[in-house]
Amino acid sequence: MFETLFAQMMASGALELIAVVFAIVYLLLVMREHIACWYAAFVSTAIFLYIFSDVKLYMESGLQVYYLAMAVYGWSRWRKGGGHSKAGKTLLISRWRLQQHAVALLLILVATASTTILLQTYTDAELPLLDSFTTWGAIVTTFMVARKILENWIYWLVIDAISIYLYVDRELYFTALLFAVYIVIIFFGWATWLRRYRNQPRSA
Repeated sequence: MFETLFAQMMASGALELIAVVFAIVYLLLVMREHIACWYAAFVSTAIFLYIFSDVKLYMESGLQVYYLAMAVYGWSRWRKGGGHSKAGKTLLISRWRLQQHAVALLLILVATASTTILLQTYTDAELPLLDSFTTWGAIVTTFMVARKILENWIYWLVIDAISIYLYVDRELYFTALLFAVYIVIIFFGWATWLRRYRNQPRSA
């Protein structure tokens, strides 16, 4: 069984593996609040845009376009005041109030329901509900990363766990493995950002 799985993973191609490597580099740099994370994100995203469109995960494909834009936005935001930047100001880690989380979750659920219906009606998309949920969840959570909202790590935990099933179903085994690695990194990322949040100036 393991030999078969390994053969299928290798057959998925070197391109997917390259995207996975850059995606891991991205998350490790995010954990360190290093602005170079956005360069890694741009490369990984451009490759995944092609891969997801090829396996009919249309919402995931659209998400990659958003990721490309957010890589530019995040780089610009962090460059003006991000971690490990040369700017005079520092973009500090912050937290959302309960009301902000409620709005974010409501937005994700409504958008998920809407695009699921559209995909089921007008396309040949695979797993439209999960595809929609992970996409809209990632859209909101990537914005949280760009603004350095602490709770982004909790959102990612839920999204990535569901994404593993989605990618295994589409036989994107390297990508599924990537998200399993993500889940491990998430716990370290949360702990790192929480410690820095508690140690940063309370007036921020």
